[in-house]
Amino acid sequence: MRRWKAVFAAALLVVVFAPPAQAASPVYGDFSLMFRRSAGQYAPPGEKAYQWAWSPQSATESQISWGDPVSWPPSFAEHFLRSGDWVLIDGWGDNGTYYTERVTSESLCRGGACTAIPSDGGRQHYVRWTVPSSDYRLVAEGTVTEQSSGRSFRFRHEQTWGAPAPCSSAKFGARTCVKQSESWSSDQDLPVGSPLRETVRRDIRIAKGLGMAFTIDQQVDVPWHAVATEYWNW
Repeated sequence: MRRWKAVFAAALLVVVFAPPAQAASPVYGDFSLMFRRSAGQYAPPGEKAYQWAWSPQSATESQISWGDPVSWPPSFAEHFLRSGDWVLIDGWGDNGTYYTERVTSESLCRGGACTAIPSDGGRQHYVRWTVPSSDYRLVAEGTVTEQSSGRSFRFRHEQTWGAPAPCSSAKFGARTCVKQSESWSSDQDLPVGSPLRETVRRDIRIAKGLGMAFTIDQQVDVPWHAVATEYWNW
């Protein structure tokens, strides 16, 4: 009996002094809902709404459409896939064709230190799947090719992804968001040899458990502010 008491006491110590289980780190899918048939609308206050919707293609691939809900579905859809701890962008469909995006260089930066990102089939590393607890910056350069014509143009895509932080809106209250600040530059439709021209610069907040476009603040090419008005699953 004494032996069994000693064994029981040892087991009890293990239970009592075992460290608490660590909470799972949030992932990009918790915020974007990219692997659910999720959708939403967003609008400048008092103006017409625009719409987005994710359409999962497989366990690792999904595409998102953006457009006018009145003429839904739009021709435009971006194609993303998950590879390990990254979400990659392959390209997008529009104008009845597909635009393949391939990088020639990519960097991951924290603070002032940047390191090259190894290629994954030439696709752009768009966002980390496991959401870090600190900000990080991504810089990608490469070429977009229109599949129907073979024409191509150069691009540079700079992004800063923020750590999860409080956000709120009058309709949806207090939430947790990640913030994407991005700049897109290209030489599309410019004379050969022209420097890249910035055509988009904006900040987008993505709300955990709700999805895309919680807020959008665009600086280039036209200043524009919009907030989420609806979220649903389809």
